[in-house]
Amino acid sequence: MTTTTLAALVPLLPFLGAAAGLLLGRTAPGFVRPLAVLPTLTAFALAVLVAVRQGGGRAVDAATELTPTGSVPIELALHIDGFAALVAVLVGLVATSVQIYSTGYLRDDPRYPSYAALVSLFTSAMLLVVYSGDLMVLLVGWEIMGICSYFLVGHYWETPEARAASIKAFLVTKLGDVPFLIGLFALAVDAGSFRITTVLGAVASGGLDHPTLIALLLLAGVAGKSAQFPLHTWLPDAMAGPTPVSALIHAATMVAAGVYFIARLLPVFAASSAALLVMAVMAAVTMVGSGLAALAQDDIKRVLAYSTIGQLGYMTGALAVGDRGAAVFHLLSHGAFKALLFLAAGVIIHAAGTNSLAAMSRMSDLRARIPDAYWTMTVALLALAAIPPFSGFFSKEAVLGAAEHVATGHTQGVPGAAGWVVLVSGLLTALLTAAYAMRLWLLAFRGRGIEAPDHGKQPVAMNAVLWLLAVPSLAFGLATGLLPDWFDGRDLTPTLTTSVLGTGLALVGGLVTYGAWKHTTALAARVPLGAVAAHPEGDAAQVEAEAIASHAAAYGDVAAAPDPADPGRLLLGPLHRHAAVGFHLDVVYTALFVRPVQAGASLVRFLDREVVDTYVRGAGAVPRLLGAAVRRAQTGNVQTYVSALLAGTVILAVAALLVATGA
Repeated sequence: MTTTTLAALVPLLPFLGAAAGLLLGRTAPGFVRPLAVLPTLTAFALAVLVAVRQGGGRAVDAATELTPTGSVPIELALHIDGFAALVAVLVGLVATSVQIYSTGYLRDDPRYPSYAALVSLFTSAMLLVVYSGDLMVLLVGWEIMGICSYFLVGHYWETPEARAASIKAFLVTKLGDVPFLIGLFALAVDAGSFRITTVLGAVASGGLDHPTLIALLLLAGVAGKSAQFPLHTWLPDAMAGPTPVSALIHAATMVAAGVYFIARLLPVFAASSAALLVMAVMAAVTMVGSGLAALAQDDIKRVLAYSTIGQLGYMTGALAVGDRGAAVFHLLSHGAFKALLFLAAGVIIHAAGTNSLAAMSRMSDLRARIPDAYWTMTVALLALAAIPPFSGFFSKEAVLGAAEHVATGHTQGVPGAAGWVVLVSGLLTALLTAAYAMRLWLLAFRGRGIEAPDHGKQPVAMNAVLWLLAVPSLAFGLATGLLPDWFDGRDLTPTLTTSVLGTGLALVGGLVTYGAWKHTTALAARVPLGAVAAHPEGDAAQVEAEAIASHAAAYGDVAAAPDPADPGRLLLGPLHRHAAVGFHLDVVYTALFVRPVQAGASLVRFLDREVVDTYVRGAGAVPRLLGAAVRRAQTGNVQTYVSALLAGTVILAVAALLVATGA
């Protein structure tokens, strides 16, 4: 079987699994779990085989024209280079892990069949984006992911938080997709094709007439999909969905699509220095702002959500300095440890019966209840904080090293200012990342107070997936020396300067946070423990849904009962209350967009009801009144008819006389 055929099967198998799962979900529920896991697992195996055959060498290209358009052709095309091959492996690995994990996590959920089918469809759409060689076909996968995210984030539709989060995610991403679509059409018009290889050829020959405009339009769509400032506000609220969905969206699909898109079309963005500088500033604000916000969150999943935003900022920063190898390297590394973080968080939430770190900090022996989650999450947090030799260290240092080369003038064609912006913000974010990673670990696993509830052992499927993802979180960075061909031949070995600075700042952030926690622990000992919810043993998804409903403060407001042991409050000081609500960006958007739109809708509704409907009702009322008057005149009395006839005759005679006299 040819590589092209194998590649075509990779996105096709999860799609067929989704279709079969939807059709058989009610009639044959016993087939739902095999249909969820096996097609995705097979697609993962085929993606590995495609990557081995591609080998980081010459890209695999194949195309067939879908239908004559009369102008710019649209083709069903494949373009698989080293980046595409590796990203597809990541998507397959994370999607398979999520499907296996979900068989235990949602084992008693009556909506599991539709959930599993949507996850498979989501996976298929992302794989289509990864392998597609035509921008319009890529757009199909791009939009399907948006639709799937709407349904998956709103899985717990009984809770208002989930309903609001799903709508917000859909609207904010669609807001970015509008300029994105315009940018795609503008790019195709300039290049004369939607085919990615043709577009890149046009860029190389200077064939783009409006590179800055096109790059900025495309960047707007990427900002929405990859949750970059200022369109990042949907991602923390999307935590109202099931934890496995969070792992899938944050690690390997939705948010990774935007970064991957820029990496694939980086020459288009590199053709405009202004676009690179805008991208660098956007990445810097995203990194630093999300790091501060993560340090103030009480909900464990919102901490990880803001962490995802910050790590995506690193990837965007690498692209802003023209290094797509470093960006994709961090995308792959982050995908493994972030999926592990979310899936381990799901185990913690089930064991604690709450999403609240403040509540967890008042529980003792929580880590003893869930040893698998404890050890694997520790590995993932070390990778997140970029502590050597974990994978996050190598990938993050690749980003910082690329920024240093641009800032010091060793890389040509990229504004030096972009390098300095990314380098400084990246180093500051390294400090913040280690700080909130240490805070999460301390509050979740070093709590003091009442004994944590015992829900028994987690399903084997859930714990096995945690250890599976712990392997690349620990060892992927060490294997980079074996994969230079997949990264355009770029040497991803960490540079000495950024390694010392980045690791030093990470250690400082962790140690300062630990010291602050030790200082606040004494204060916490004098605060009453209060009641901590202890859910009965049952389905993890049910516990999470109840945690969402009962801990609404974790989904948008500052916790009503502050935890005096929280080192984040000491570290941030007066900035804490602003960081906890995402620096009030939602309030700003509500004032600038939501309220004006609602006011406009109210005005339209008023005009429709009071003006338009009045005319419509009047158009029916006038004939009805005339008919009633005529009906009243039909009395059947001859004398009345004769009198009316005579009166009319007299009136006509007088009128004729007046007209004649006037003449």
